[in-house]
Amino acid sequence: MHQYIVNASIQILPVVQDRHPYEWVDEAIAIIQNAGIKYEIGPFATVVEGTYEEVMKVINAVNEHLFNRHCNEWITSIQLQIRSGGDITGDEKVEKFR
Repeated sequence: MHQYIVNASIQILPVVQDRHPYEWVDEAIAIIQNAGIKYEIGPFATVVEGTYEEVMKVINAVNEHLFNRHCNEWITSIQLQIRSGGDITGDEKVEKFR
């Protein structure tokens, strides 16, 4: 894949009763925060920006973390935007509203 900037929305929905779902979400956000790429936490999802490889690495790291910590079940919802001829950023998409 190219080295342009892509962006993605990542939402984790734990399907668990062993602890409050927000505790699992907090762990997922910590993985994203430590990934070294741009991110913005929202009330329903976290938006990340980086190269395709960086973004997919973060998505994989979140799922691996939940698996390794024995989260019983979760849904990962992802929206990924890629532009084949250049960068696509969240700021570009929302700057006129700020």
